[in-house]
Order: sequence, then C-alpha cells, then structure tokens
Amino acid sequence: METSPAIARALTEVGPRLKKLRNERGVTLAALSAATGVSKSTLSRLESGQRRPSLELLLPIAQAHQVPLDELVGAPEVGDPRIRLTPQRAPNGSVVLPLTRQPGPLQTFKMVIPVTKDTPDPCTHEGYEWLYVLSGRLRLVLAEHDLVLGPGEAAEFDTRLPHWFGSTGEGAVEVLSLFGRQGERMHVRARPRGRGDAAEAAPAPGGTVHRARPAG
Repeated sequence: METSPAIARALTEVGPRLKKLRNERGVTLAALSAATGVSKSTLSRLESGQRRPSLELLLPIAQAHQVPLDELVGAPEVGDPRIRLTPQRAPNGSVVLPLTRQPGPLQTFKMVIPVTKDTPDPCTHEGYEWLYVLSGRLRLVLAEHDLVLGPGEAAEFDTRLPHWFGSTGEGAVEVLSLFGRQGERMHVRARPRGRGDAAEAAPAPGGTVHRARPAG
C-alpha cells in the first residue's frame, strides 16, 4: 500500500522527535536501552532516521518516557475531538474565539471586548442570542433600553430587535455568546434577585435580561 505524503512526513519526523525528547529528559542511549530493552544501536538508528519506526519499538520508548504514543509519532490529526481555538479579531478590536467547529443551528463564541469610546450603533438581523458576562461590565443597548450587566449576569434576546453591546468604558469585558436560529431560545435561566432589583426584566418583546441593572 502506498504511503500518503502526510504519513511519510510524520515518519521522517519521528527520529528527530525521539532524540529531542531524550535530550530534554537528560537520558543517555544506554539508560534508555536498559529501560526499554531496545539495543543502543537500534535506538541510535531510529533517532538518525536509518531505522523505520514501528509499534514494537515506539511503545516501550513511550512507556519509558511516560508520554502518549502520538507525542512520539506526531501523527496527522484524524477525527480529533479537541477544539483548537483560532482567535479572530473583529473590526472594533474585539477578540472572538469560536468554540464550535461544525456548522449547525447553534454556535458558541467567547468574546473579549476592549475598552472603546464607540457610540452605540444598534443593528438587527435574523437569529436569537444569549450573552453571559464572565468578567468586566457589559453595556447592552436593546431596543429602547440601556443596561449594564456584570459578572454572572445574562441576557437573551431576539436579534431582530435593535441591539448593540460593548464595554462600559471601565475595562475590557469577557463574554460568552450563544447564537441560534430564529425562534430558538436558550434553556438557561439565572436566579433572580430579590424584589426591588431589575431581575428577569423583559426590556422588550423577545428579550430577557437576567439580574441586569439600568445603566447610569
């Protein structure tokens, strides 16, 4: 069976990776040979690329170094469930990290919004959004309402309502955002404050703010 270019490249990188790992650990070829049962000459040929790596050789080496096998092999990623975050920078300077990799009805983002002096410019579009403040203070303009949300507070609203959100100017804000299709609500509710607070306030049809305080 013909070896693919990605697999061939991964195999050629095994030797230098083995040598680098051994040197970082301060282990001699003699000590590694004693720990694995693989001869010094075979280990040396593996590191120099003169010996093709195999499971019979790599498994005892991985066990001796106490590392996963894929750290030695550096195999091409196939069906890796881990999310590798690729930050994106929005025009307003916000850093947006997509937390979902696959297209679908619900998308999740973490946003870091810097301090700006932008004048709110509400927009509308199809969809439904849920915001949760992780740190800092978020200013949310929703329809005719102007609100401030602190850490642990959340808002959900129909994005067909005029809306804008950003920093209050006191510091950067970290926000978790879930964006869904039209009519899809997030089944998350914050525990309301006592009477007298603006808890569970409905600022406009299609919008709910959990434990939010009026701006100012």
